Amino acid sequence: MSTKKVVAPEFELEFFLPKYWLTWLSILILYSISWLPYKIQLSIGKLLGKLLKVVAKKRYHIAKRNIELCFPDLSEQERAAMLKTNLDNAGLAILETSMGWWWPSWRVNGVAEFEGREHIEAILAKGKGVLAYAIHNMNLEFACRILGREYPSVVFYRKHNNRLMEYMQYYGRNRANKYMVHKRNVRGLIQALDDGELCIYLPDQDYGRTRCEFTPFFAVPEMATTKGSLLFAKQANCETIFLVSVRTDNGYKIIALPGLENFPSGDDKYDVTRINKMIEKMVMLAPEQYLWMHKRFKTRPNDDDPSLYD
Repeated sequence: MSTKKVVAPEFELEFFLPKYWLTWLSILILYSISWLPYKIQLSIGKLLGKLLKVVAKKRYHIAKRNIELCFPDLSEQERAAMLKTNLDNAGLAILETSMGWWWPSWRVNGVAEFEGREHIEAILAKGKGVLAYAIHNMNLEFACRILGREYPSVVFYRKHNNRLMEYMQYYGRNRANKYMVHKRNVRGLIQALDDGELCIYLPDQDYGRTRCEFTPFFAVPEMATTKGSLLFAKQANCETIFLVSVRTDNGYKIIALPGLENFPSGDDKYDVTRINKMIEKMVMLAPEQYLWMHKRFKTRPNDDDPSLYD
């Protein structure tokens, strides 16, 4: 696999064709909303969340099921309250994306906090790369913009299927990232770590049965947990931290937490189990802000095991 960076897309005259007009309209609406006062955007985000319950029923039911599976000890009312707030945050995530792509730096600075810089600085001072394990909190797009003020990072990148949105997405994300590599470009990320860069990897998704261990996650005893997170820590000249972003009453806070001791230990199942425990800790800082809308438990331990989403 090449270690090359993702090539920047060029603006195309084709973008003015009718098939892109709805995309342009969406971009114009989101860009215009991004200039409104932040508190007004919070209100709009909650309205969008209510709309998602209607137009994204499948995702709504996935989130509901994930919360049921992970928090069986909560009352039905408590889970319903978490789900409702989670939808609010899902609606706001749409606007947080446009904030991350288009807000000027002075406006980002006005709502941004950073805690735990010392964990990053200690690793960089050794001349090593920083492998940051992050999670899919729904404000992740804006969080990357905050992080990029001080630590422009290297990340995996997946192209958008819509070429106009790909153009907007690339240049929006490029404001925060040092550069991006294709999501399957393992060598590219290892090279970046060897070069002493801060690289972000998100281990909290179901990547299938290949190179995974089945380990606990909250109340679910066996969840497909990728071992890809260990590959970089083993092969690159780096040390690890954990990175989480939360929306607070005053804006947004990025929190860097120290990495695990004796890591990697040589026992893959033990190590990814420890990563999951740290992910649980980060999720619980603001569980209503976590992306519960993806099928985290899609891959079952055995092929004939029943789906947890039926």
